[in-house]
Amino acid sequence: MLDLWRADGREVAVIGLGRSGVAATRLLRAHGVAAYASDAGTGEALESAAAELRAAGAGVDVGRHDLARIGQAQAAVLSPGVPPEAPPLRAARAAGYQIRAEIDLGLEALGGLPYVGVTGTNGKSTVTALVAHLLRVAGLDAEAAGNIGVPLCEVALRPTRPAWLSVEFSSFQLHDCPGVNPVAGILTNLAPDHLDRYPTLEAYYADKAGLFANAGEGSVWVTNADNPPSLEMVRAVAGRQLRFSVVGRADGWFDRDGGRLMLGGQVLLARDAFPLLGDHNVANALAAALAATAAGIPPGALADGLRTFPALTHRLEPVGSVHGVLWINDSKATNVASTTVAVAAMDRPFVLLLGGRHKGEPYASLAPLLAGRARAVVAFGESAPIVERDLGGVVRRVDGDFGQVLAAAAALARPGDAVLLSPACSSYDMFRNYEERGRQFRAWVESQ
Repeated sequence: MLDLWRADGREVAVIGLGRSGVAATRLLRAHGVAAYASDAGTGEALESAAAELRAAGAGVDVGRHDLARIGQAQAAVLSPGVPPEAPPLRAARAAGYQIRAEIDLGLEALGGLPYVGVTGTNGKSTVTALVAHLLRVAGLDAEAAGNIGVPLCEVALRPTRPAWLSVEFSSFQLHDCPGVNPVAGILTNLAPDHLDRYPTLEAYYADKAGLFANAGEGSVWVTNADNPPSLEMVRAVAGRQLRFSVVGRADGWFDRDGGRLMLGGQVLLARDAFPLLGDHNVANALAAALAATAAGIPPGALADGLRTFPALTHRLEPVGSVHGVLWINDSKATNVASTTVAVAAMDRPFVLLLGGRHKGEPYASLAPLLAGRARAVVAFGESAPIVERDLGGVVRRVDGDFGQVLAAAAALARPGDAVLLSPACSSYDMFRNYEERGRQFRAWVESQ
């Protein structure tokens, strides 16, 4: 396809200049394809990226999109953060040409490089990192990429590529990724999310189902036996299907009575030897192990990998203790389902920090899990009034800055408690992204 675009001679429009948009533009220019990249944002980082791309021969606009120029392009490459009704995307659709996600362009440029594909509502970043770690511990040159942070186009630009990839796919990326075809694919779970962007839950699930677009008899799919929507999605999908469960026997399962992670009838690892908190992380470990098994990794190497896997930043990450209170950074929890599993993992009384930009889902489903366990809920950000309405008397609303939010949590917690930042909301009301929210949380704790 890149050869065809070069032969056409017209520009390919790259919409959005985050890290993935920059990598896509660089990749197009490296293959001699004319490119026009644009972003409505402004700032020093964007201007620096624009200068780099202009030096590579691309046309670039920062602070605006030239909609007429986009309309005259031969195709568009889309960054995952661009909303579906953004004017440049509407211009691309009106032109009637091909629109592809950056991740799909990267897959094409990487040719036949084998990869494990991971999607789902929650746990996909942990599972993606786990798969890459398991492959590396087994001696393979493997890297985690995609929605987890490293764009595939960036990997494709390197002079030396890894032998394997573990690729995280968001629903936004899968919407425009017709080329997805992993050696093994993992669907971690399905739950309501992104209802601020999707018109219906069915539309969100339909994009997730894009992982299976090219399923065949030789495909291997790893799915969650404990999650009915996942089972329904894969019910008629072609290929070999492997199931994981934390409540009953499956291809990968948790023997709760024996305290063991199991692959069929074989012991994989003692639960105490796996360092991550919560049953949801046991499920993540089983999913990753099944996919790595499909890639040819023996159980002994899988056990070594699981023992040595560190907690990911911003995902149930203990960041320190202050006056006998454990502070846990789960800033990556940007929906209610993710916060639910974090709350379920708590083994001590806790203060929950809940809030940010509301994503359309009510918080009332958390109430039974909080009853008798949560010391308090500190509600903050734009969603604070909704949190207060949904959860009632347990809520302490703080309308100040993030420092005041954390100080309020510290005042409510007692020695032996935890303070859990698991917001169930996006971060864009107060922060650039969830990473900045988590970094500020850590910095405050370390300053005490």
